[in-house]
Amino acid sequence: MIDHEALPWPGLAPIDDAARIARAAAFRDTMRTRRTCRYFNDRPVPRAVIEAAIEAAGTAPSGANHQPWHFAVIASPALKAEIRAAAEEEERAFYAGKAGDEWLDALAPLGTDADKSYLEVAPWLIVIFGQRRGGIEPGDDKQNYYVNESVGIATGFLLSALHAANIVTLTHTPNPMGFLNRVCERPTSEKPVMIVVAGHAAADATVPAHALRKKPLAQITSWL
Repeated sequence: MIDHEALPWPGLAPIDDAARIARAAAFRDTMRTRRTCRYFNDRPVPRAVIEAAIEAAGTAPSGANHQPWHFAVIASPALKAEIRAAAEEEERAFYAGKAGDEWLDALAPLGTDADKSYLEVAPWLIVIFGQRRGGIEPGDDKQNYYVNESVGIATGFLLSALHAANIVTLTHTPNPMGFLNRVCERPTSEKPVMIVVAGHAAADATVPAHALRKKPLAQITSWL
């Protein structure tokens, strides 16, 4: 093993197997209540909630521990309107045929369309960027590794933390997303991955029945 600075393993509070199973099942049941929401109201969410959720995302494992992510958090009504206008322009082309029939057929049971009004209504937009270069120290310009995988894990942490705080979310991926670099004033070396819309559900919010269909354990698992 290469010589490196190391600290003692911090350890976890001892619990028995019954408690482990209960905790895993409780988390599973909590996450089963998470739904993607497309209908928001404008009720404020404290900035401290968003900060804590992003800090949780920042604990995710990453290639070489370079943490190749940046979260641009937007509350400005003007910027949200700009993002909506640019996203809807792309979405109109998408739904007009750019996506192809198979993709549009797959989306049909979800009832989605080019209207992205939630981008203006929800109190927070979190634009997640993957950093091709960086490193752990400010000003580093090193090659980052497993960027997509690392950012994906961090995004999962973020969504879980927001759900734990009773904040509803939507993941939005306009295509192409290059305009987000300009709006968020991020360098072209960073790649926008998605927008996480965060806030409270509208009183009349609905969920597509199709979205409740989840593959059972036997379909998503192999025991070898």
